[in-house]
Amino acid sequence: MNQASPLPQQSSPIVRAARRWLPGTVDRRVRVLGWLSLLFQVVLVGTGGAVRLTASGLGCPTWPRCTADSFVTTPELGIHGIIEFTNRMLTFVLVLVAIAAFLSVVRMRKERRDLFWLSLSLGLGIPAQAIIGGISVLTGLNPYVVGMHFVVSISLVAIATVFVYRIRFGERPPARTVPRWLTGLTFVTVAVVAITVVVGVLTTGSGPHAGDNSDDKHLAPRNGLNPEILQHVHSWPAYLTVALTVALLAAAIVLRLGRLRAAAIVLLAVEALQVIVGVSQARLGLPELLVATHMVLACVLVAGITTVVLTLRAADGSPAAEATSPQDRELQR
Repeated sequence: MNQASPLPQQSSPIVRAARRWLPGTVDRRVRVLGWLSLLFQVVLVGTGGAVRLTASGLGCPTWPRCTADSFVTTPELGIHGIIEFTNRMLTFVLVLVAIAAFLSVVRMRKERRDLFWLSLSLGLGIPAQAIIGGISVLTGLNPYVVGMHFVVSISLVAIATVFVYRIRFGERPPARTVPRWLTGLTFVTVAVVAITVVVGVLTTGSGPHAGDNSDDKHLAPRNGLNPEILQHVHSWPAYLTVALTVALLAAAIVLRLGRLRAAAIVLLAVEALQVIVGVSQARLGLPELLVATHMVLACVLVAGITTVVLTLRAADGSPAAEATSPQDRELQR
């Protein structure tokens, strides 16, 4: 005797209402949340820099609690505890933005798998970021752990940039729309930017801003490298990045690649400002405000070079696609 198939369960009115509210296509809500994801990733780097530059890195001396007996800062910890605890709380704001961004694209997970996975990656990156930050506190602000924390943060900036770009311009086209030599030049520039960031992290780890709150000596260790030598080494790939970006801009102008040209101009402007700030901070003895500005501009720099890479696959019908010659298109296959 055949058993009757069970009746399909009906979802609750609240669930149905929530599903109707969630975007089914990329709309203003998705765009706003995409930009907020990128903005708060950069803000988190800025506030993290403020923690370090105000010597508040051990303002909350343990993790995940602020003290052994309290999850929140106490009056005994003073201003350093307030600064460090505030930075920790900003992580929860970032979590809320990440959850909202994920929910805004979850209904599009079949049509826009790129947005689904990018938003998921951003969400999963935040706890990883928090754990590494906690390890840095537990290790007494070990410069290599602190440097890894910055590298993870700046990687999330790059992912958030891709998220914003894909929201704006759609899915990743299947083929390049620029000559192969230009693709090669772009990825050489990416490699040099990565070297610049890594050497910058090592330079910071050798310098005076250890991040501890001791008035008479540094409690936090330094990496033992010579900061004066590293400042010069750090400048070499930075200047090479500027030269390579000029070459990218020239190529974009000659090939009439509109989107790449715009991205290269913005990137070059950021690099020029970064060079000015970097030289100034070195000559003025690394004042805190300039160091913080240099850190935030590093995030903008990574967002800029990420955008340049994304323009290599402009959608069909874009200025880049239209400007690519039939011979170049044949080479790209």
